[in-house]
Amino acid sequence: MRLPPARATIAIVCITALAWLSATSAGQDERVALLAGFIPARWTSGLTIAGAVPAWLTPLSATLVHGGLWHVAFNLLMIGFCGRLVEASIGPLCLAVLYVVGAYAAAAAQWLVDPASVVPMIGASGAGSAVIAAYALLYSRQTVRNWGPIPGKLIHVLWLAAAWIGLQALITLSSAGLPGVPAGDSIGTAAHVGGFLAGLALARPLLLFRYRRA
Repeated sequence: MRLPPARATIAIVCITALAWLSATSAGQDERVALLAGFIPARWTSGLTIAGAVPAWLTPLSATLVHGGLWHVAFNLLMIGFCGRLVEASIGPLCLAVLYVVGAYAAAAAQWLVDPASVVPMIGASGAGSAVIAAYALLYSRQTVRNWGPIPGKLIHVLWLAAAWIGLQALITLSSAGLPGVPAGDSIGTAAHVGGFLAGLALARPLLLFRYRRA
């Protein structure tokens, strides 16, 4: 089956790649991370940084900032692959909504875990996790039976969420110190989980919204 043009996915990948290339070619990675990264303390205590992106917008601007080649390459590879297929199902507008909501859900989750943190959270991993979750839910061929009064669809969602949380814990433990991967909390496991849960929650409603008149 030939897929329709993935305009939203291509736009996200290209804009993100160009933003990273611009910052790294100018040698301004650390400065851009400070000015455009999501810093929980800016939401909590109103921490001000001269020249920084408005705090309310940083969950989105943070998706354009990455800590190295491997960081941005892996994110864009996953977003490109999963996003193309998800966009074919829910359409470009709904994919954009999914991505934006995923970015804010990721930031909210990171804020809940450490609201006083002054370490910038960077990367498209949180927003991308929402796209990956939608892909996993919409394209899974596994049929889960009802478990007593619990619907099989809910069990499926819970299994996917549990698997993703476990995977993120393993990645956090195994990736420490790898070249091209930001250290510390600059990319947060909580953000990945928050974005993924948002994707699980939105996938089917967005699919129904697209075909509401069919």
